[in-house]
Amino acid sequence: MNSDVVLLLGRKDEPTDAVEEYCRYLCEALGNRSVKGETVRVPWNERGWGGAVKELRHTAASWNGRWILIQYTALAWSQRGFPGRVMRVVRALREAGARVGVVFHDVEPFAGSRAVDVLRRQVQLRVMRQMLPVTDLAVFTVSLEVVSWLGSTTGPVFIPVAANLPETYRSGEDKRDPGVTRFAVYGITGGSAGSEECSEIVRAIRFATERGAKLELHLFGRGAAERETELRENLKGVPVAVQVDGLLPAERVASAIRTADATIFVRGAISTRRGSAIAGIACGKPVIAYSGLDTAPPITEAGVVLVDRNSPTELGEALLRVATDRGFREALSQRSARAQELFFSWKAIAGLYVEAMNLKP
Repeated sequence: MNSDVVLLLGRKDEPTDAVEEYCRYLCEALGNRSVKGETVRVPWNERGWGGAVKELRHTAASWNGRWILIQYTALAWSQRGFPGRVMRVVRALREAGARVGVVFHDVEPFAGSRAVDVLRRQVQLRVMRQMLPVTDLAVFTVSLEVVSWLGSTTGPVFIPVAANLPETYRSGEDKRDPGVTRFAVYGITGGSAGSEECSEIVRAIRFATERGAKLELHLFGRGAAERETELRENLKGVPVAVQVDGLLPAERVASAIRTADATIFVRGAISTRRGSAIAGIACGKPVIAYSGLDTAPPITEAGVVLVDRNSPTELGEALLRVATDRGFREALSQRSARAQELFFSWKAIAGLYVEAMNLKP
């Protein structure tokens, strides 16, 4: 292989690290283009910043001229979302002669109205703005036009994320009643936001079943098992079969979505940086999701039914139509399959990285 790329990670997220999985799939896709990729973690939370940066300088001594892509989320480089010390990483890489890039998985600062939230937001904005002029490449996972703080610039590039799923897999045999529509929900947010998401799902299921839809609901992934009791309690008396699983291997996630008829995404607005939402597209399924400020092409090219979170009935109306209108559902599936091929496959995304870094495999 004639080119090397290092994907640089900060603190590991628990219980699953979606960015680490993203890097693993990206390395595999780059390898298919004869570009060798590897992941390296900066364990500042285990060894302290001084020890971690010292070790990085030693490792980076062999990285002269190589592309190093820092994977940025605020919490990957700070325990509480104050990521100022990531600039020490940038400086160490610069001093080693590396070609430094940053991939902004967090494209906006955190919200919140408390004094600490305002301060944290200011720090995050300052750090992201500081990184732009001192890196050779800035990758945003949403369209540049919707990044509130970026302004007009020609340097950064937009590369959407893909689903952290294998692109070749088998689905198990499906013996469901063909008159029943199965909806999959991949992941529930923690805390009070998760309770609100469950309430929204329950309200939509109740709306659709009251109007004759025959439904099944399958929840799985991060946060799902913790919400099972709450969800079943709220669905008492509603004629819907419910299956809840916790964390699943990627192959089983893909199988679960493949054997569903559509997916529901209520963890905020859908966008090109939401891998758990794009999982439905990757499996060629319709996705019912909330729209928001960063809901922009190419996500809107897929089979996505966009609804307004502030409307009390739109989510239920969308579930009802997808469940009862087979032609509509099949047309959405075709759009998702096409969007996956063109925009969200790992092959397409690796090609965008190769182009952005001007690599010639």
